Amino acid sequence: MKKYLALYLIPASVLEDWSKTDPDKRKAAEEKMRGEWNEWMRNHAKILADTRACGKTKRVSSGGTSDTKNDIHLYSFVEAESQEAAAKSFEGHPHLQIPQASIEVMEIRPISGM
Repeated sequence: MKKYLALYLIPASVLEDWSKTDPDKRKAAEEKMRGEWNEWMRNHAKILADTRACGKTKRVSSGGTSDTKNDIHLYSFVEAESQEAAAKSFEGHPHLQIPQASIEVMEIRPISGM
């Protein structure tokens, strides 16, 4: 089995718009998605090594460190026979119900010489 990193992406503007949604409507939609997400996690437990939420972001460059925003919301480490199989397992994921959301899947490989 190969290891993959799955990044769950949501544009910051979408999250900002969502925060302006009526609280009762938002709560109901979030509870529905949480239930669907938990069901997806149970159904795919065999491939999932870890899933976590991402917090605030700092960008480090030769010019220093600064606050920044990106579209990465969550990540998972998964194991699958191929990248295609790993990616296919995310088709229909509840995360994709969020407008403009996506999931990127990339192979994790050792760095040569390290």
